[in-house]
Amino acid sequence: MHWSKPLRLHLGVLVVASLLCTSTPIIWLAFRQGSDAAVSAGVQQMREMSLRLIEGYRNTLQGGTEAVALASTLPQLTSPPPQDITEKQQFFLEVLRNVPNATSVYTGYPDGSYLQVINTQRQDVRRILAAPDGTAFAIRTIARRQGPDVISTFRFLDRQARPIAERDVDFASFDPRQRPWYQSVIQQGEEVSVGPYVAGTLQLPTLTIAAPMRDDDQVVVGINIHLMTVSRLLDAQEISPRARAYIIDDADDLIAHSDPAIMNRLLGIWSKSAGDGAVAVDTTTDSYDTSLETVARLRRDPAFANGGVVRIDLDGERQILQIAPVGVSGLFKGSVAAIVVPLEDLVAEANRLLMHNLLIAAAFVIAGVAASVMLSRMVSRSLYRLADEARRIGDLDVGEKGVSHSFISEINTLAGALAASRHAISQFALYVPREVVRRIIDPKGRTAVKAQRQDVTVLFTDIRDFTTISEQHSPEDVVDTLSAYFELLNTIAEHNGGTVVQYLGDSIFVMWNAPVPDAGHAENGCRCALAMKAAVDELNEANRRNGRPALITRFGLHTGPAVVGSFGAISRQQYTAMGDTINVASRLEGLNKEFNTSILVSAAIYEAVADRFALRPLGLVQLKGRGEKVDLWELVEEGRRPQE
Repeated sequence: MHWSKPLRLHLGVLVVASLLCTSTPIIWLAFRQGSDAAVSAGVQQMREMSLRLIEGYRNTLQGGTEAVALASTLPQLTSPPPQDITEKQQFFLEVLRNVPNATSVYTGYPDGSYLQVINTQRQDVRRILAAPDGTAFAIRTIARRQGPDVISTFRFLDRQARPIAERDVDFASFDPRQRPWYQSVIQQGEEVSVGPYVAGTLQLPTLTIAAPMRDDDQVVVGINIHLMTVSRLLDAQEISPRARAYIIDDADDLIAHSDPAIMNRLLGIWSKSAGDGAVAVDTTTDSYDTSLETVARLRRDPAFANGGVVRIDLDGERQILQIAPVGVSGLFKGSVAAIVVPLEDLVAEANRLLMHNLLIAAAFVIAGVAASVMLSRMVSRSLYRLADEARRIGDLDVGEKGVSHSFISEINTLAGALAASRHAISQFALYVPREVVRRIIDPKGRTAVKAQRQDVTVLFTDIRDFTTISEQHSPEDVVDTLSAYFELLNTIAEHNGGTVVQYLGDSIFVMWNAPVPDAGHAENGCRCALAMKAAVDELNEANRRNGRPALITRFGLHTGPAVVGSFGAISRQQYTAMGDTINVASRLEGLNKEFNTSILVSAAIYEAVADRFALRPLGLVQLKGRGEKVDLWELVEEGRRPQE
């Protein structure tokens, strides 16, 4: 056997091969160059965005540092409350308005006095303080701690600093002199940064910047920044949905993280450890972030002393890591901010553009293939036409036809020879009988299904008074109505696993368990009959509204053995089923007229599905043409219920 393919295939392969050989190197080179450019652009974008994030963190701390430095020079703050209480409060309120990320600002005195102004914009702060509605600021005052007339109050102010409410609070549980910020300033005698630790009043993890007063180094002024505020400042979503940022201190302990889940874990640890000092979270003993150990190692590399960008393999993919020191005015020394972004996220848009270009190139290749196919068809069309004419001659279809024309002279010569052959054969066929075998059965084709005995479930349907309906309506209306009806019932039968074996006028013959095996064929047959009845009822409602006839349908259902397969003459066969089971199902359908019912089933059906369907007994009935009586049941609905 000689290998051969159509001309269009040969020409198409040739054109495609030529296009691929020329375009593939160009596309690949453009892809690599574009990918490298995308990575470089992505890294630059990530560096710029990360620096902006870090700068935002620094600005927040810088604002607190400047506020503390200014407060330490004010003589009004040196005297303990209630002296100059109004001036102190006004100054602290102004600080909170100008440092929006600050939670509170306060002063502690060597006699145990304390003045704190709290920003209550955060919901958790208002909840902890039990602040009344409309509160914008809260002021805590502890004065005359050692005297009999001790003052310990909370005052609540609105946005215009007007009083809303005031209440006394216990002062014994809080002493500013025992707090880490006060002790650190007294020990070092200079401005310090403390944290994270749990604030005494709000019981929230915080960072603190504190300094001694210039005129009295035993008086300490401080400002708090809530760690959740720091976490929001580290939000890296602008870079990538999967980007994350965090801060570690000089001991490589995690301070803040942009991931809310990780941040909540940290806050939980700090909240449980509401002790006297900063709480360190050992990043090497818990899986807070898989990049922490890498950052801790790189920060000690002299090449990254001032920060930098590096590519690392992490979590099974390439990542870009940006680290930078975040100390502010000598505070938070050794703290480092890190931003980690998957490389794929940075180049995703560039890759989409490159893929777009590849699709365009593919479109050109496809267009080239289409052009080659069109060209080949122009060349081969006449050859196919001549081949078709030759096949027609072989099938004795020798009617006279026009001679095919092509721009190729050899094809025209062949067309003329075929025309002469057709004329000669047609003349000869006048004397030779045409009854010949026109087709040879393909050995690989389908063969007739051998008839065999098996159990089946059979459903017959019939439309009541269909002859009258056909008489009262035009043939077109009857055909349209019946087409919709058959389509509806055929769909339901297929949905319930049945096979429509035959359409018999206005009736349908449906069978289960053949040709496809179905272990629940009796149950599926019952369910199908009920579904068909419900669907026909809905169809009849629509038919009445549209002026079409109602198709009142009766159903007969039986299960039992039958011979199923192909029957008929050798030259023409039909797939069907034969036997008493088929006849009984057909007779059951007809009995609906006598009992004024819709769905009648046999005792065999009842025995198979009685535990799953509601059936009403009608007694023994003699079927026409059958000696033995049949126990008759009406199928009512799905679901077991007491029989009548």
